[in-house]
Amino acid sequence: MSIQPRISVIGAGIAGLTAAITAAECGSRVTVFESRLTPGGNARTANGPYRTNQGPHALYSSGPHWTWLTQRDLIGPLAPFPPHEAARLRFHRGGVLRRTPPLALLRLLSRKPADAPVDTDFLTWAAGHVGETGARAAAHYSAVALFHHDPGSLSAAFVHQRLRRAAAFPPEVHHVRGGWGAMIERMVARAWDLGVRIETGARVDTLPEDGPVIVATSLSSARRLLDDLTLHAECGRTALFDLALRTRRGDAFAVSDLDAPGRIERFTAQDPTLAPAGEQLLQGHFPLSPAQSRAEGTARAEHLLDLGFPGWRERTTWRRDSLSNGRTGAVDRPGTTWRDRPRIDRGNGVYLAGDQVAAPGVLSEVSFTSALEAATLAVRALKLDPKCA
Repeated sequence: MSIQPRISVIGAGIAGLTAAITAAECGSRVTVFESRLTPGGNARTANGPYRTNQGPHALYSSGPHWTWLTQRDLIGPLAPFPPHEAARLRFHRGGVLRRTPPLALLRLLSRKPADAPVDTDFLTWAAGHVGETGARAAAHYSAVALFHHDPGSLSAAFVHQRLRRAAAFPPEVHHVRGGWGAMIERMVARAWDLGVRIETGARVDTLPEDGPVIVATSLSSARRLLDDLTLHAECGRTALFDLALRTRRGDAFAVSDLDAPGRIERFTAQDPTLAPAGEQLLQGHFPLSPAQSRAEGTARAEHLLDLGFPGWRERTTWRRDSLSNGRTGAVDRPGTTWRDRPRIDRGNGVYLAGDQVAAPGVLSEVSFTSALEAATLAVRALKLDPKCA
Protein backbone atom coordinates (compact mmCIF):
# COMPACT_ATOMS: atom_id res chain seq x y z
CA MET A 1 0.00 0.00 0.00
CA SER A 2 1.44 3.37 -1.04
CA ILE A 3 2.00 6.15 1.48
CA GLN A 4 -0.13 9.23 0.95
CA PRO A 5 1.95 12.25 -0.18
CA ARG A 6 2.59 14.88 2.43
CA ILE A 7 1.90 18.62 2.18
CA SER A 8 4.93 20.60 3.30
CA VAL A 9 4.48 24.07 4.78
CA ILE A 10 7.51 26.36 4.97
CA GLY A 11 7.03 28.82 7.84
CA ALA A 12 5.04 28.57 11.09
CA GLY A 13 3.59 32.06 11.34
CA ILE A 14 -0.09 32.93 11.03
CA ALA A 15 -0.14 31.90 7.35
CA GLY A 16 1.77 28.65 7.83
CA LEU A 17 -0.27 27.49 10.82
CA THR A 18 -3.55 28.39 9.11
CA ALA A 19 -2.53 26.44 6.01
CA ALA A 20 -1.37 23.46 8.07
CA ILE A 21 -4.58 23.29 10.12
CA THR A 22 -6.76 23.65 7.02
CA ALA A 23 -4.92 20.93 5.10
CA ALA A 24 -4.92 18.57 8.10
CA GLU A 25 -8.65 19.07 8.64
CA CYS A 26 -9.11 17.87 5.06
CA GLY A 27 -7.25 14.67 5.83
CA SER A 28 -3.78 15.49 4.55
CA ARG A 29 -0.51 14.53 6.19
CA VAL A 30 1.28 17.82 6.91
CA THR A 31 4.78 18.82 7.99
CA VAL A 32 5.62 22.40 8.93
CA PHE A 33 9.23 23.60 8.75
CA GLU A 34 10.12 26.66 10.85
CA SER A 35 13.61 28.16 10.82
CA ARG A 36 13.22 29.75 14.26
CA LEU A 37 13.20 27.76 17.48
CA THR A 38 9.56 28.65 18.20
CA PRO A 39 6.50 29.00 15.95
CA GLY A 40 4.70 32.27 15.44
CA GLY A 41 6.70 34.30 12.96
CA ASN A 42 5.83 37.99 13.25
CA ALA A 43 2.91 37.09 15.53
CA ARG A 44 5.12 35.94 18.40
CA THR A 45 4.81 37.61 21.80
CA ALA A 46 7.91 38.23 23.91
CA ASN A 47 8.39 36.29 27.12
CA GLY A 48 9.20 38.12 30.33
CA PRO A 49 7.61 40.95 32.22
CA TYR A 50 6.75 43.00 29.10
CA ARG A 51 4.55 41.03 26.72
CA THR A 52 5.18 42.85 23.46
CA ASN A 53 4.34 41.78 19.96
CA GLN A 54 6.53 42.72 17.01
CA GLY A 55 4.50 45.89 16.52
CA PRO A 56 0.83 46.46 17.35
CA HIS A 57 -1.33 43.43 16.55
CA ALA A 58 -5.12 43.39 16.33
CA LEU A 59 -7.96 41.26 14.97
CA TYR A 60 -10.78 42.79 12.93
CA SER A 61 -14.07 41.15 13.84
CA SER A 62 -15.84 41.60 10.48
CA GLY A 63 -13.29 39.60 8.51
CA PRO A 64 -13.25 35.90 7.57
CA HIS A 65 -10.17 35.36 9.75
CA TRP A 66 -12.25 36.16 12.85
CA THR A 67 -14.95 33.66 11.85
CA TRP A 68 -12.45 30.89 11.12
CA LEU A 69 -10.63 31.36 14.43
CA THR A 70 -13.89 31.61 16.39
CA GLN A 71 -15.28 28.40 14.90
CA ARG A 72 -12.21 26.55 16.17
CA ASP A 73 -12.08 28.32 19.55
CA LEU A 74 -8.60 29.62 18.76
CA ILE A 75 -8.96 33.31 19.66
CA GLY A 76 -9.34 32.72 23.39
CA PRO A 77 -10.05 35.48 25.93
CA LEU A 78 -10.09 39.00 24.56
CA ALA A 79 -8.89 42.17 26.24
CA PRO A 80 -12.07 44.29 26.41
CA PHE A 81 -11.86 47.99 25.72
CA PRO A 82 -12.69 49.99 28.89
CA PRO A 83 -15.40 52.52 27.89
CA HIS A 84 -13.92 55.25 30.09
CA GLU A 85 -10.69 55.17 28.07
CA ALA A 86 -12.54 56.57 25.04
CA ALA A 87 -12.36 59.98 26.69
CA ARG A 88 -8.55 59.72 26.70
CA LEU A 89 -8.13 59.28 22.96
CA ARG A 90 -6.14 62.21 21.58
CA PHE A 91 -5.44 63.53 18.07
CA HIS A 92 -2.21 65.37 17.29
CA ARG A 93 -3.19 68.07 14.84
CA GLY A 94 -1.60 71.44 14.17
CA GLY A 95 1.17 70.66 16.66
CA VAL A 96 -1.17 70.24 19.66
CA LEU A 97 -3.32 67.48 21.15
CA ARG A 98 -7.05 67.64 20.55
CA ARG A 99 -9.89 65.60 22.01
CA THR A 100 -11.97 65.28 18.87
CA PRO A 101 -11.13 64.17 15.33
CA PRO A 102 -11.52 66.67 12.49
CA LEU A 103 -14.94 66.81 10.87
CA ALA A 104 -13.30 65.94 7.55
CA LEU A 105 -12.32 62.53 8.89
CA LEU A 106 -15.89 61.80 10.00
CA ARG A 107 -17.26 62.91 6.65
CA LEU A 108 -14.92 60.54 4.79
CA LEU A 109 -15.91 57.68 7.06
CA SER A 110 -19.51 58.18 5.99
CA ARG A 111 -18.64 57.62 2.33
CA LYS A 112 -19.58 54.20 0.98
CA PRO A 113 -16.72 51.86 0.02
CA ALA A 114 -17.84 51.89 -3.60
CA ASP A 115 -17.34 55.67 -3.71
CA ALA A 116 -13.54 55.40 -3.47
CA PRO A 117 -11.97 54.68 -6.89
CA VAL A 118 -9.15 52.25 -7.51
CA ASP A 119 -7.49 54.38 -10.18
CA THR A 120 -7.13 57.61 -8.16
CA ASP A 121 -4.81 58.27 -5.23
CA PHE A 122 -6.48 58.75 -1.85
CA LEU A 123 -5.30 62.34 -1.30
CA THR A 124 -6.72 63.56 -4.61
CA TRP A 125 -10.02 61.77 -4.12
CA ALA A 126 -10.45 62.77 -0.48
CA ALA A 127 -9.45 66.40 -1.12
CA GLY A 128 -12.27 66.62 -3.64
CA HIS A 129 -14.72 65.89 -0.82
CA VAL A 130 -13.22 67.52 2.29
CA GLY A 131 -10.35 69.73 1.11
CA GLU A 132 -6.62 69.01 1.14
CA THR A 133 -6.04 69.66 4.87
CA GLY A 134 -8.78 67.26 5.92
CA ALA A 135 -7.68 64.72 3.33
CA ARG A 136 -4.11 64.71 4.67
CA ALA A 137 -5.33 64.26 8.25
CA ALA A 138 -7.47 61.29 7.20
CA ALA A 139 -4.59 59.78 5.21
CA HIS A 140 -2.30 60.04 8.21
CA TYR A 141 -4.89 58.48 10.51
CA SER A 142 -5.26 55.52 8.14
CA ALA A 143 -1.62 54.62 8.80
CA VAL A 144 -2.85 52.75 11.90
CA ALA A 145 -3.83 49.98 9.45
CA LEU A 146 -1.24 50.66 6.74
CA PHE A 147 2.25 51.24 8.21
CA HIS A 148 3.12 53.35 5.13
CA HIS A 149 4.80 56.77 5.17
CA ASP A 150 2.58 58.30 2.46
CA PRO A 151 -0.93 56.80 2.55
CA GLY A 152 -2.28 59.66 0.45
CA SER A 153 -0.30 58.42 -2.56
CA LEU A 154 -1.93 54.97 -2.49
CA SER A 155 -5.13 53.82 -4.18
CA ALA A 156 -8.20 55.58 -2.78
CA ALA A 157 -10.12 52.30 -2.62
CA PHE A 158 -7.29 50.60 -0.74
CA VAL A 159 -6.85 53.36 1.86
CA HIS A 160 -10.54 54.10 2.34
CA GLN A 161 -11.34 50.48 3.17
CA ARG A 162 -8.69 50.47 5.89
CA LEU A 163 -9.73 53.87 7.18
CA ARG A 164 -13.33 52.74 7.61
CA ARG A 165 -12.40 49.50 9.34
CA ALA A 166 -9.81 51.05 11.66
CA ALA A 167 -12.20 53.80 12.77
CA ALA A 168 -15.44 51.77 12.81
CA PHE A 169 -17.89 52.16 15.68
CA PRO A 170 -18.60 49.93 17.45
CA PRO A 171 -14.92 49.00 17.07
CA GLU A 172 -13.92 46.16 14.77
CA VAL A 173 -10.48 46.04 16.37
CA HIS A 174 -9.97 43.50 19.17
CA HIS A 175 -6.88 42.44 21.12
CA VAL A 176 -6.08 38.94 22.36
CA ARG A 177 -5.51 38.81 26.10
CA GLY A 178 -1.87 37.96 26.80
CA GLY A 179 -0.72 38.98 23.32
CA TRP A 180 -0.89 37.14 20.03
CA GLY A 181 1.52 34.52 21.34
CA ALA A 182 -1.37 33.07 23.33
CA MET A 183 -3.38 32.62 20.14
CA ILE A 184 -0.37 31.11 18.39
CA GLU A 185 -0.06 28.54 21.19
CA ARG A 186 -3.69 27.52 20.63
CA MET A 187 -3.11 27.23 16.89
CA VAL A 188 -0.03 25.07 17.45
CA ALA A 189 -1.99 22.83 19.84
CA ARG A 190 -4.78 22.50 17.26
CA ALA A 191 -2.26 21.53 14.59
CA TRP A 192 -0.69 18.90 16.85
CA ASP A 193 -4.10 17.45 17.69
CA LEU A 194 -4.69 17.03 13.95
CA GLY A 195 -1.40 15.14 13.55
CA VAL A 196 0.61 17.97 11.98
CA ARG A 197 4.35 17.55 12.44
CA ILE A 198 6.06 20.85 13.31
CA GLU A 199 9.85 20.93 12.97
CA THR A 200 11.46 24.02 14.52
CA GLY A 201 15.03 25.16 13.93
CA ALA A 202 14.61 23.69 10.45
CA ARG A 203 15.81 26.03 7.72
CA VAL A 204 14.74 24.90 4.24
CA ASP A 205 17.07 25.69 1.31
CA THR A 206 15.49 23.42 -1.30
CA LEU A 207 11.84 22.50 -1.77
CA PRO A 208 10.63 19.09 -0.54
CA GLU A 209 9.74 16.78 -3.42
CA ASP A 210 7.26 14.39 -1.81
CA GLY A 211 4.09 16.44 -2.36
CA PRO A 212 2.66 19.96 -2.63
CA VAL A 213 4.57 22.76 -0.92
CA ILE A 214 3.09 25.89 0.66
CA VAL A 215 5.67 28.65 1.09
CA ALA A 216 4.38 30.76 3.99
CA THR A 217 7.39 32.99 4.55
CA SER A 218 8.15 36.63 3.88
CA LEU A 219 8.16 37.44 0.19
CA SER A 220 11.91 38.13 0.28
CA SER A 221 12.55 34.65 1.73
CA ALA A 222 10.21 33.09 -0.84
CA ARG A 223 12.07 34.93 -3.60
CA ARG A 224 15.36 33.35 -2.53
CA LEU A 225 13.89 29.89 -1.91
CA LEU A 226 12.08 29.76 -5.26
CA ASP A 227 14.78 31.69 -7.13
CA ASP A 228 12.04 33.89 -8.56
CA LEU A 229 12.91 37.57 -8.92
CA THR A 230 9.32 38.43 -9.86
CA LEU A 231 8.19 37.91 -6.26
CA HIS A 232 7.99 41.50 -5.17
CA ALA A 233 5.36 43.74 -3.58
CA GLU A 234 5.70 47.23 -2.13
CA CYS A 235 5.20 47.48 1.62
CA GLY A 236 5.90 49.84 4.50
CA ARG A 237 8.98 50.63 6.54
CA THR A 238 8.19 51.51 10.12
CA ALA A 239 9.92 52.58 13.33
CA LEU A 240 8.52 50.56 16.24
CA PHE A 241 8.58 51.97 19.74
CA ASP A 242 7.92 49.94 22.92
CA LEU A 243 7.93 51.61 26.33
CA ALA A 244 7.02 50.67 29.90
CA LEU A 245 6.17 53.45 32.35
CA ARG A 246 5.22 53.63 35.99
CA THR A 247 1.48 54.18 36.06
CA ARG A 248 0.15 57.71 36.30
CA ARG A 249 -3.47 58.83 36.32
CA GLY A 250 -4.41 61.03 33.40
CA ASP A 251 -2.19 59.52 30.70
CA ALA A 252 -3.72 59.36 27.23
CA PHE A 253 -5.15 56.06 26.05
CA ALA A 254 -3.80 56.63 22.54
CA VAL A 255 -2.39 59.49 20.51
CA SER A 256 -3.03 59.41 16.76
CA ASP A 257 -0.80 61.74 14.76
CA LEU A 258 -2.74 63.58 12.06
CA ASP A 259 0.19 65.83 11.10
CA ALA A 260 2.19 62.79 9.96
CA PRO A 261 1.52 59.02 9.99
CA GLY A 262 2.01 57.52 13.45
CA ARG A 263 0.32 56.37 16.64
CA ILE A 264 1.10 55.47 20.25
CA GLU A 265 -1.30 53.33 22.28
CA ARG A 266 -1.33 52.27 25.94
CA PHE A 267 -2.06 48.56 25.55
CA THR A 268 -2.27 47.82 29.26
CA ALA A 269 -5.39 49.99 29.39
CA GLN A 270 -7.14 46.94 27.89
CA ASP A 271 -4.85 44.14 29.06
CA PRO A 272 -3.01 44.73 32.37
CA THR A 273 -1.30 41.31 32.04
CA LEU A 274 1.12 42.76 29.47
CA ALA A 275 3.25 44.50 32.14
CA PRO A 276 3.99 44.11 35.88
CA ALA A 277 1.60 45.65 38.40
CA GLY A 278 2.04 49.39 38.70
CA GLU A 279 3.40 49.72 35.17
CA GLN A 280 1.84 50.37 31.79
CA LEU A 281 3.00 49.21 28.37
CA LEU A 282 2.92 51.53 25.37
CA GLN A 283 3.52 50.54 21.76
CA GLY A 284 3.87 52.90 18.83
CA HIS A 285 4.57 52.77 15.13
CA PHE A 286 5.85 55.58 12.92
CA PRO A 287 6.10 54.90 9.19
CA LEU A 288 9.31 56.08 7.51
CA SER A 289 10.15 57.01 3.96
CA PRO A 290 13.15 55.26 2.37
CA ALA A 291 15.23 58.38 3.14
CA GLN A 292 14.28 58.61 6.82
CA SER A 293 16.20 57.00 9.67
CA ARG A 294 14.87 55.09 12.65
CA ALA A 295 16.06 57.99 14.81
CA GLU A 296 13.62 60.30 13.02
CA GLY A 297 10.76 57.97 13.85
CA THR A 298 11.92 57.80 17.47
CA ALA A 299 12.01 61.60 17.65
CA ARG A 300 8.40 61.77 16.47
CA ALA A 301 7.41 59.20 19.08
CA GLU A 302 9.11 61.17 21.85
CA HIS A 303 7.30 64.35 20.78
CA LEU A 304 3.92 62.62 21.12
CA LEU A 305 4.99 61.18 24.47
CA ASP A 306 5.86 64.67 25.72
CA LEU A 307 2.34 65.82 24.87
CA GLY A 308 0.29 62.81 25.97
CA PHE A 309 2.34 61.24 28.76
CA PRO A 310 3.83 64.00 30.96
CA GLY A 311 6.97 63.02 32.85
CA TRP A 312 7.42 59.86 30.83
CA ARG A 313 11.21 60.02 30.88
CA GLU A 314 11.36 59.90 34.69
CA ARG A 315 8.78 57.10 34.77
CA THR A 316 10.41 54.84 32.17
CA THR A 317 11.25 51.34 33.41
CA TRP A 318 11.96 49.66 30.05
CA ARG A 319 12.32 50.73 26.45
CA ARG A 320 12.96 49.18 23.03
CA ASP A 321 13.29 50.82 19.61
CA SER A 322 13.35 48.77 16.42
CA LEU A 323 12.79 48.99 12.68
CA SER A 324 10.30 46.91 10.71
CA ASN A 325 11.17 46.62 7.03
CA GLY A 326 9.19 44.46 4.64
CA ARG A 327 6.98 42.95 7.37
CA THR A 328 3.91 45.17 7.23
CA GLY A 329 1.88 43.81 4.33
CA ALA A 330 1.67 44.94 0.72
CA VAL A 331 0.18 48.27 -0.34
CA ASP A 332 -1.72 49.05 -3.53
CA ARG A 333 -0.82 52.00 -5.75
CA PRO A 334 -3.49 53.73 -7.86
CA GLY A 335 -4.65 51.45 -10.65
CA THR A 336 -3.81 48.25 -8.77
CA THR A 337 -5.58 45.92 -6.34
CA TRP A 338 -4.64 42.83 -4.38
CA ARG A 339 -5.10 40.83 -7.59
CA ASP A 340 -1.93 42.45 -8.99
CA ARG A 341 0.31 41.04 -6.24
CA PRO A 342 2.23 37.75 -6.65
CA ARG A 343 -0.25 34.95 -7.30
CA ILE A 344 -0.77 32.11 -4.83
CA ASP A 345 -0.50 29.23 -7.32
CA ARG A 346 3.12 29.22 -8.61
CA GLY A 347 2.69 26.03 -10.62
CA ASN A 348 4.25 22.57 -10.18
CA GLY A 349 2.55 22.06 -6.82
CA VAL A 350 4.03 25.19 -5.17
CA TYR A 351 1.77 27.74 -3.47
CA LEU A 352 2.43 31.07 -1.75
CA ALA A 353 0.83 32.40 1.43
CA GLY A 354 1.54 35.52 3.45
CA ASP A 355 0.59 39.16 3.83
CA GLN A 356 2.06 40.35 0.50
CA VAL A 357 0.42 37.96 -1.96
CA ALA A 358 -2.73 38.08 -4.10
CA ALA A 359 -5.49 37.80 -1.51
CA PRO A 360 -8.00 40.28 -0.06
CA GLY A 361 -8.14 41.54 3.51
CA VAL A 362 -6.53 43.94 5.96
CA LEU A 363 -3.08 43.17 7.45
CA SER A 364 -3.10 39.61 8.92
CA GLU A 365 -6.32 38.79 7.07
CA VAL A 366 -4.27 38.63 3.85
CA SER A 367 -2.05 35.96 5.42
CA PHE A 368 -5.11 34.00 6.50
CA THR A 369 -7.00 34.29 3.22
CA SER A 370 -3.99 33.33 1.12
CA ALA A 371 -3.19 30.40 3.45
CA LEU A 372 -6.74 29.10 3.16
CA GLU A 373 -6.58 29.29 -0.65
CA ALA A 374 -3.11 27.72 -0.77
CA ALA A 375 -4.20 24.82 1.46
CA THR A 376 -7.35 24.27 -0.61
CA LEU A 377 -5.32 24.12 -3.83
CA ALA A 378 -2.78 21.75 -2.27
CA VAL A 379 -5.52 19.44 -0.98
CA ARG A 380 -7.23 19.53 -4.36
CA ALA A 381 -3.94 18.53 -6.01
CA LEU A 382 -3.85 15.44 -3.77
CA LYS A 383 -7.50 14.64 -4.61
CA LEU A 384 -8.49 14.39 -0.94
CA ASP A 385 -11.85 15.21 0.67
CA PRO A 386 -13.84 17.02 -2.06
CA LYS A 387 -15.69 19.02 0.61
CA CYS A 388 -12.39 20.79 1.32
CA ALA A 389 -11.74 21.66 -2.30
